[in-house]
Amino acid sequence: MESAKIIAVLARMLRDVGQAEELAQDALVLALERWPDSGVPEQPAAWLATVARNRALDALRRRQLHQEKEPQLSYEIDLQLQDAAPDLEHAVADALENDIGDDVLRLVFVACHPVLPTDGRVALTLRMLGGLSTEEIARAFLVPEKTVAQRIVRAKRTLAEAKVPFEAPRAHELRERLASVLQVIYLIYNEGYSASAGADWMRPALCEEALRLGRVLAGLQPDEPEVHGLVALMEIQSSRARARVGPAGEPILLLEQDRARWDQLLIRRGLAALARAEQNGHGLGPYGLQAAIAACHARARQAQDTDWPRIAALYDALAQLSPSPIVELNRAVALSMAYGPQAGLEVVDGLLAAPALKHYHLLPSVRGDLLARLGRHDEARLEFGRAASLTQNERERQLLLARAQAH
Repeated sequence: MESAKIIAVLARMLRDVGQAEELAQDALVLALERWPDSGVPEQPAAWLATVARNRALDALRRRQLHQEKEPQLSYEIDLQLQDAAPDLEHAVADALENDIGDDVLRLVFVACHPVLPTDGRVALTLRMLGGLSTEEIARAFLVPEKTVAQRIVRAKRTLAEAKVPFEAPRAHELRERLASVLQVIYLIYNEGYSASAGADWMRPALCEEALRLGRVLAGLQPDEPEVHGLVALMEIQSSRARARVGPAGEPILLLEQDRARWDQLLIRRGLAALARAEQNGHGLGPYGLQAAIAACHARARQAQDTDWPRIAALYDALAQLSPSPIVELNRAVALSMAYGPQAGLEVVDGLLAAPALKHYHLLPSVRGDLLARLGRHDEARLEFGRAASLTQNERERQLLLARAQAH
């Protein structure tokens, strides 16, 4: 997460996002080399910022721009270091009417500049600011890893060639970039909430960073209902964090969670944000609809109290507004809970040929669950096994294998 902050600061000063990312990585590599022997500094963020500054100065000297740029560069970095403290990681700068006071959020808007195609904006921002690997981004988009790598390279080159200013967009520019920014924040959150790879079921730091960015953005754009819708969705989903993981780190599925462990403060915050999203009177957008679905779960004190017909209706609306194979898969689950597993299975079977879901582990996982509920246990076992072979998250693989063995 410190990498994102350093990249954001250096990019604003160097006006070169590719070089800023390289220098930030240099600083992190040096930390990996030195800290095992010297110990982690008392203020690691300040240490990393200092190293990055020095690398930047060396780069400027090589470009024979040292005399022109060093005073500006040193001044900007020194301002960052003056306030460096142990809680720097969670600091959020004040946002002014026409200025984004948070460097990370500023760079999100820069990376979402209209000069880039939408897929390039999202991939670049996730790579630089979300800390996601190219592989993780590819899984989030359900596209080949090579495709994402090419998008990132092209995006960096385009920003450099277009000489995009690393400044906060003015008020009239914010709206046109908002959709991409919301998508970026949403995908960062999703990767934290259900990690696509690795040994952990969740990556809480990504959830926290996405929620932080969402809250700051809601303060900057108080009249945008979809911003509040996304914040509501993240607040309510985050309320389940403690109940989603067992003592040994194993996943606990929604219907099996101890709802007494859900964070009621986050639920109240999420419901309040949802109410703000509903105030515009023009109906909810995609994020608002997903937040309304999450709210149905949050309001149910017990799993059996869940209003599944309403959830199914909300998924119908979402499928009309923002159709996608994944929305259809989620709609199938809701239909199965509201009207029986056969209703859900009919929708799922219609998705088996969808190219975007060919390697998506949740398709056979959902199908296996529906088959098991219909008593077709041999078929269910095969589907759970196939789902386990497709996921790259170790915790999820163990859960799916256990479900296969149970049938």
